[in-house]
Amino acid sequence: MELPDGVKVRGRGLGRPWPEGPAPDFGLYLGGAKLRRKHDHKLDWDHEWIRWPDFLLPADRAEARRQIVALHARAAAGEAVEVACYGGVGRTGTVISCLATLSGLSADEAVAWARANHHERSVEMPWQRRWVGWFARQA
Repeated sequence: MELPDGVKVRGRGLGRPWPEGPAPDFGLYLGGAKLRRKHDHKLDWDHEWIRWPDFLLPADRAEARRQIVALHARAAAGEAVEVACYGGVGRTGTVISCLATLSGLSADEAVAWARANHHERSVEMPWQRRWVGWFARQA
């Protein structure tokens, strides 16, 4: 998908079938130890993990912000990047919303944009929505 600033990123679910297109140059993955054990060996490109339990927030919010900002920078530099959690909806949609704030949207606009362009249930939990607001205010 193309973010409002023209930067491209693929959002997906690790538990879903492989999407069309080539493998990414870099991936940012969201989940705990169990998800990492199940999928890390399949990711043969450069990648990082954010410890982020399902339906919750990242364990280290400041480090998560740093990694999301770095993901945006990689994509802006022309790397093919992706972000994924297990289902590709809540956590992935939250990161896509954060990326949209880096594209210049307000937190509320970014959540609406992610719901319109990624998945209608992006940012599933109220605290994830508040975290997008926190993320946007850190700039």
